[in-house]
Amino acid sequence: MTVKSLSLLAVLLLALTAATALAHTPLCSCYDNGDGTITCEGGFSDGSSASGVAVRVEASDGTVLKAGRMDADSEFQFDKPDSSYRVLFDAGPGHVISIDGSSIVE
Repeated sequence: MTVKSLSLLAVLLLALTAATALAHTPLCSCYDNGDGTITCEGGFSDGSSASGVAVRVEASDGTVLKAGRMDADSEFQFDKPDSSYRVLFDAGPGHVISIDGSSIVE
């Protein structure tokens, strides 16, 4: 290999490494509005929006109580279930967050 080829290879490897470093981590938090509703806000660690990300509210047995997507403001609101539940923020494989309903407080 020539010096030019090695330099090009080094630049390509650095570019691939940088792309991996820019990966984003999903973020989601939910809070009790005090009026019988819950609001969840989502996003990513790189500042990108969670608009359109799938969200599910499931009973403790896995039954889906509500399903939808984050709105244009990266929010999802639902009526607070009477029984135990969890919220799943599902941005795809490796990007799923599960929030136990008992940890969602006013």
